[in-house]
Parts: sequence; structure tokens; C-alpha cells
Amino acid sequence: MNCDEARDLMHPLLDGELDAKHARAVEVHAEGCTGCAAELSSLRDLQKTIFAAQLCYPAPESLRLRIERALPRPAIRPSRREWLQGFALGAGLSAIAASGVFVAVLREDKESPILSDIVSAHLRALEPDHLTDVPSSDRHSVKPWFNGKVDAAPPVPDLSAEGFALIGGRLDAIGGKMVAAIVYKKRAHIINLFVAPGAAGERLPAIEKAQGFNVRHWTEDGVSLFAISDLNAAELADFAAAFSAAAAQTGK
Repeated sequence: MNCDEARDLMHPLLDGELDAKHARAVEVHAEGCTGCAAELSSLRDLQKTIFAAQLCYPAPESLRLRIERALPRPAIRPSRREWLQGFALGAGLSAIAASGVFVAVLREDKESPILSDIVSAHLRALEPDHLTDVPSSDRHSVKPWFNGKVDAAPPVPDLSAEGFALIGGRLDAIGGKMVAAIVYKKRAHIINLFVAPGAAGERLPAIEKAQGFNVRHWTEDGVSLFAISDLNAAELADFAAAFSAAAAQTGK
């Protein structure tokens, strides 16, 4: 990836619109390019300033209705099953090519935008100087830091007795929204816990594997929590259980 390509993708990266592969490519390029690294850092600082100032306002329902009325009616499209049947009957393509496209279609169905955002955010956090905005092992320092920066201050329990050390917290983007990220560590394994108000737009399995990471998802009091790490699935499940129990005991 060259500088022009990286700069074109910086805004989509910060808006959470890139998949994990392209997000990683931009970040790897920035690691070896002083100019792009400075520009990406400047854009991240600007994004944090904008979100902290709470300058985003929801568009009125009347605007959505006006846009929908102005858009042309979409033509009726064939179902995916019909498209695949027609494709299989098409002439001039080899069995290998047909198989390759078929696999790509199935993979597209399985991909989760939220899951992709979580992996991208986790990879960004693992870059030097991106893990925390407030580095601290004191929950009484980390929890109040989020006040005024997100819709609700997230629970930040002390899990050191369970073997999960608090590292700090930061702001991150998931699903195009600014959310709280709480960082824990077990041995050499980083755990990023994203706390997103609401259902985060889609349902996910309790445990998921993505890009070599385990992702644990659960909800509490209308809040979605996503824990991601290279820890094995059993230990990540232990973390989720310990977090929920401790958060309930401390009153969040």
C-alpha cells in the first residue's frame, strides 16, 4: 500500500467502515511512514475532540422520508438462490472459477459488520501508544474518566483477584458510534472490552472466532458488551463471568 492509498482509507478507517484486512493494511503502512503516521494521529485527535464536544445530532424523521420519496424505486432483483442457479448454468466458466465465486458469496453472508469493527478496533489498539487514553490500574480513575464522553459511564470492576489486571480505558468506534473500551490483561494477553449502549444493531453468538481472536458477547441492562482477545475461549468466558459478577457486586 502506498501513501495515496493509505490516505484515501484513513477516514473510512476512523469511521469503522473498513474490514479488518484493509484496516490492518493502513495501520501497517503508517508504522513505516512518518508522514502518514502523523496524519493518522492528527485525524484521530480530531475525531476524539469532535466526539467529546458532542457535536453529532440525529437527523429528523422528516428528512429521512423526503430522501426516500426522492429515491427511484429499486428494480426487483433475483434472489440469491436464483442468481446462483443462473450462474451455475452459465457457459464459459470453469468449475474452479464457479467454485471460487460460490465460496466468496457464502463468506459474504457469514461476515458480521459489528464483528469486523470489533476486530479492527482491537488491532488498532494493539499498535504502539493506542491501547489506552487513560492508563491506570485504579478503577476509580478509569470509570469517571468516561463521564461526558459516552452516553453512560461503563462498569469498571477490579478483577485482579481473578487474574485479570486492569490496564486502563479509551474511546473507540464500533458501528459508527463512539463507545467505551476497557482494557484488561491476563499474562501477556490483552483483553479489549467494548461497552455499547443498546443492541449494537445485530445479534451475535455468545462466543465467536474472528481473524484468530476469540470474541465474547453478552448483554446487561440493555447494554451490549464485547470482549475480544487471543486468550482461549474458556478463559475469555471466565473473564466475562468474573466481570459480570464483580460489576453486579460493586453496583457498576
